[in-house]
Amino acid sequence: MESFTDPWAAVEALRAGRVPMVVGALPFDRGALAALTVPESIIREDGPLEPHSHYRQGPGSVLHAAISGVDPEPQEHLRRVEAAIGTIRQSKLDKVVLARAVDIAFDPPVDPLLVAARLIDNSFNRDGFIADLTPAGREGHMIVGSSPEVLVKRQGSTVSAYPLAGSAPREADRDRDAVVGTRLRTSGKDLSEHQFVVDHLRTALAPLCSRLDIPAHPEVTKTNEMWHLATPIVGTLKDPATTALELALRVHPTPAICGTPTDAAEALIQTAESDRGFYSGAVGWCDDSGDGEYMVAIRCAEVAGDGRSARAWAGGGIVADSVAEEELEETTAKLRTILRSLGL
Repeated sequence: MESFTDPWAAVEALRAGRVPMVVGALPFDRGALAALTVPESIIREDGPLEPHSHYRQGPGSVLHAAISGVDPEPQEHLRRVEAAIGTIRQSKLDKVVLARAVDIAFDPPVDPLLVAARLIDNSFNRDGFIADLTPAGREGHMIVGSSPEVLVKRQGSTVSAYPLAGSAPREADRDRDAVVGTRLRTSGKDLSEHQFVVDHLRTALAPLCSRLDIPAHPEVTKTNEMWHLATPIVGTLKDPATTALELALRVHPTPAICGTPTDAAEALIQTAESDRGFYSGAVGWCDDSGDGEYMVAIRCAEVAGDGRSARAWAGGGIVADSVAEEELEETTAKLRTILRSLGL
C-alpha cells in the first residue's frame, strides 16, 4: 500500500493521476512527517456515518478505560495560560492556543474502530474520523475523533470552510444553556478571537478565489459539550485544478488551533507543550479530481498500536482578555467529547 510522508509529493501524484485518492492526517507541526495513504479500495456513501452493529452489541462493544495520567497537571496548565496572557500583553503575539492532554489505559486492549463508533454515536452531527498514522513512523497508531470544524473542503470549483473559535461550555439546564449561547454571540473577547481565524482564512484563500463570501458576523453553533462561534466561508476557485490537499496545506495551521502571528504562536506552543503529534493537525481525503475534505483534528485521541493506551487532547485560544480559570474549564469541557465516549 503506497503512502506519503511529504504531502506535496501526494499533491503531485494526485495531479498527475498516478493515484486515485490519498487519505490520512497532517501533523500540527508543519515540518513533521504526514501520514497519507493510498487506499486499497474506496467506498462512498451518502448520509450520516453508521457504525457496524459489531461495535454496538456483543463482544465487540465492550470497552474498559481508565485515566492513567495528565500532561500537564491542571495547576501547571493554569500557570502556562497566565504566562501566555502576560506574553500577549507585552509582545506582538495576539493569540496562542494552549492545549493539555489526558492519558488513557485500556484493559483489555481497545479496537480503535470501537472508539470511532462510540464517538459517532455520541456526536451531535454523527460525524467522526479514523486515520492510520503508520506512514509517519507511528506503527499501528490511529488518530480517532469527532471534529465539528471543517478546515477546508473542495467540491468542483467550490471551496468552503467552517472555522470555529470562541467557545463556551454548555449547561445541563436548558434556560441557563440558552443564556450561555446568547452571551457567546456578543462576547467581545470571543468575537476578537474568532476574527483572527476569519482574517487568516481570507488572506490564504482570497488570492486563490475569483469570489469569496464571508459573513460579517459569525453564527453560534453547538456540539453536545460546547457552544462555538462559527463562520461559514464559501468561494469559487480561480484555478479548478487546485486540490483540496493543497488548500489544506495553505490554510493550516489556523489561529483556531495555533494562534497569530503563526510563527510566534507555534514557537511558544513548542516550548510550552509536549509534542502534539497529529492533534490539531488535519484529517481527511483528496481524490484525483481534486475534490476532498479536511477536518481540524480536534476532539480526538491517538490510540497506540497495541490498543492498550491513548492520549486525548483539548486546547483553548488565549488572548489578552482571557481568564486562566475559564480557559482551564474550557479544555475540561472539550475533553468530555472523547472521555464520555470511553465511559470516563
